[in-house]
Amino acid sequence: MPDLARFRAKHGPLKEQSALARAAILHVDMDAFFVSVELLERPELRGKPVVVGGRPDQRGVVSAASYEARRFGIQSAMPLRTAGRLCPHAVFLDGNHAKYAEWSDCVAAILAKYSPIVEMVSIDEAYLDLAGTERLHGPPLAAAHHLLREVTNGTGLPCSGGLAATRLLAKVASDQAKPRGLLWVTPGSEQRFLAPLPVRKIPGIGEVTEKALYALGVETTGQLAALPFERLEKIFGQWGAALYRKARGGDSYEFVIDAEPKSISHNHTFAEDTEDTEALEAMLSLLSQKACKRLREASLEARTLTLTIRYAGFDTRTRSHTLAVPVRFDVDIFRIFLALFRAHRDPRRKVRLLGAALSGFTHSAQQLDLLDHVRREKLAKLTRAADRLRDRFGFGAVQFGGSLRRDES
Repeated sequence: MPDLARFRAKHGPLKEQSALARAAILHVDMDAFFVSVELLERPELRGKPVVVGGRPDQRGVVSAASYEARRFGIQSAMPLRTAGRLCPHAVFLDGNHAKYAEWSDCVAAILAKYSPIVEMVSIDEAYLDLAGTERLHGPPLAAAHHLLREVTNGTGLPCSGGLAATRLLAKVASDQAKPRGLLWVTPGSEQRFLAPLPVRKIPGIGEVTEKALYALGVETTGQLAALPFERLEKIFGQWGAALYRKARGGDSYEFVIDAEPKSISHNHTFAEDTEDTEALEAMLSLLSQKACKRLREASLEARTLTLTIRYAGFDTRTRSHTLAVPVRFDVDIFRIFLALFRAHRDPRRKVRLLGAALSGFTHSAQQLDLLDHVRREKLAKLTRAADRLRDRFGFGAVQFGGSLRRDES
């Protein structure tokens, strides 16, 4: 019986297939995630070239493109105007990151059912360690298959997966499996899998390194793996050692579980540079509320608040304020951000981007010096109620008045 069939058929601890069982790291990548979320609400756009990120005449970049749009050469991070020239008949949609975050949470909840070790590395991709879960979900390949099906059936969102012995191999495998596929790199087949792939397929190898390798006559991962360690180290220094390891499917990453964030931030780039004070302050309120919700979800309080103002021409200014007593309520945090904005904004210049960041976290402090007990309890009840409604109906369902302009309220 072939190894694949034997592995899929066997259940339990896999004593006889211990080497195969070690290939238990799964990389899950949502296919064209932002586009897929939009298609849930606009099924009539399926099969059409769709671009998320803004209008083709706007400043900005592509956040995501459907596979139909990619056939015209449209890629993520490409300027919207370039995408518009490549495919004028594409459907261009504005992004809605609050909505994408909600669907990402739904996906994460499904992943957590399959392993206690899940690391969300971005809004649309995650690594899982399936080792030791065989008694609950079967061997890793079977578990990965069921997991991907549950994600798609439960959310309507397509996804792909890569299963391998290392994170690097798993990520490369999921990329090769797209769209809607699952690729298993069996132990012992790593070099055969990597060898024909272009070097650019290896995570961490960008345009600069690719050009340098091409100058050496190296275009495939197999050719890179054939270079002696000493030569790579001489040419690329420490990066050469990493290239030597990556070409063989190795990595030095470990799972980061329940890592406490160092900062929480939200930014907004305006479609057009603006000097509208009311619009700027409303956006600052919205950014504050988004940051505050994430702060409370992590059961944290913040001491340091940092405001970012980017003017036309990309001139960026940041201003921070550190408190003696940490805060977590929207009203207090927005009050500080608003004071920073009014004190440091140059009203003669148009603003391109606003950002609100929280840091200096703590778990234990109470706001006794800032709030009386009764008011603190009222604010706590208010924010809990608002957060529950946002979790159920979306972030935009509940907003505080400061984030609404007069013509919207």
